Amino acid sequence: MASLAIHYKATHFNELSAAELYQALKLRVDVFVVEQTCYYPELDNKDIDKEVIHLLAYDSNGKRNELDLLPLAAYLRILPPGLCYPGMVAIGRVATDMDYRGKGLGHPLMSEALQLCQQYWPDFSVKISAQEHLEAFYNKHGFVRVSDMYLEDGIPHIEMLKD
Repeated sequence: MASLAIHYKATHFNELSAAELYQALKLRVDVFVVEQTCYYPELDNKDIDKEVIHLLAYDSNGKRNELDLLPLAAYLRILPPGLCYPGMVAIGRVATDMDYRGKGLGHPLMSEALQLCQQYWPDFSVKISAQEHLEAFYNKHGFVRVSDMYLEDGIPHIEMLKD
């Protein structure tokens, strides 16, 4: 079996093809709404902001689907300062397809996202709302916990900040 090769695509909403948008939204709904049974407004109008960066991680060795796209292994979005948190960049909607979990995608995906944050908004801190059990994962990327635990859709979360 060939080793996993990931191709990243960082793009803005108006540059996404309909098929890419479908893939991203399907992955997000599959993970957050279906798998985690969190019933919330997934389409929050933040995706369409002209500065939001959608980071798609494709399996370069995967079989193309009926839309002629490679499998989407993981996704996240980066929101410009002020869109989620005053004066801070935000990373959110971090999702990995079930078939790709445990294959070492998380750390490279987060590293790619943080490089984009540095490229686009070098003078801003990055804030995330993380599931509490992922605190150590995010600590490895320089994030520190800045809140007590709170429930979001019944799941323990914490706010974390990277200066």
